[in-house]
Amino acid sequence: MRRLAAILYDCLLLTAVLFVGTATLIPFIGGNAIESGNLAYNAFLLLISFLYFGWHWVKGGQTLGMRSWHIFVINESGQNPNWRQASLRFFSALLSLLLLGLGFVWSLFDKNKLALHDHLSKTRLITRNNH
Repeated sequence: MRRLAAILYDCLLLTAVLFVGTATLIPFIGGNAIESGNLAYNAFLLLISFLYFGWHWVKGGQTLGMRSWHIFVINESGQNPNWRQASLRFFSALLSLLLLGLGFVWSLFDKNKLALHDHLSKTRLITRNNH
């Protein structure tokens, strides 16, 4: 349940970040609406999303949502993931979502509770209580 709560919290935070990112484009598009399906805009949002997750994972081992629930992502050495691992984790998690969430469901049946993106990026989630 902690993982799900962290995901939901990060989705809310990422939505706010994407709104701010979109607002920064307004001066460059003359106040006009961005057309639906605009490939450059979609790539921009993907880049912002990647930077949100990747930077948090590499620099502190946890996103803001993960911090609220005392969840950390670590690599096989017990350290924060590097940029390569963060990239693999992010893009394979997207693949998991595209597969109707099956990559996340995988963790329910995995003996080590690892999702598909954990296996592919050689990372794992751990919980620590700071009390």
